[in-house]
Amino acid sequence: QVQLVESGGGLVQPGGSLRLSCAASGMIFSIYAMGWYRQALGKQRELVAAISSGGNKNYADSVKGRFTISRDNVKNMVYLQMNSLKPEDTAVYYCNAKKSILGTNYDYWGQGTQVTVSS
Repeated sequence: QVQLVESGGGLVQPGGSLRLSCAASGMIFSIYAMGWYRQALGKQRELVAAISSGGNKNYADSVKGRFTISRDNVKNMVYLQMNSLKPEDTAVYYCNAKKSILGTNYDYWGQGTQVTVSS
């Protein structure tokens, strides 16, 4: 059974930093593309950052230069380092794992962790 468990959310002041972690289990972690999504109150879920199985990264324009995604294929972990946080970064952040194998799409989500940026 695949599980993704996020941690590291919380309340931080504008300009501060947080590091989100996602622990994966029940899957061959290294072959999955991993991503962080977020959903603010009343808004659609959006991609924040993603990292492929090969280590290629992409970011939403709104977080480029401030957020960094990374993965550890030994520990089965994916991280999101968030710097220079803004109030508009406030959202529930979700960890995601995706893989297409022989035409079957595998798509898994964590339960989410709340990030609140406020003074």
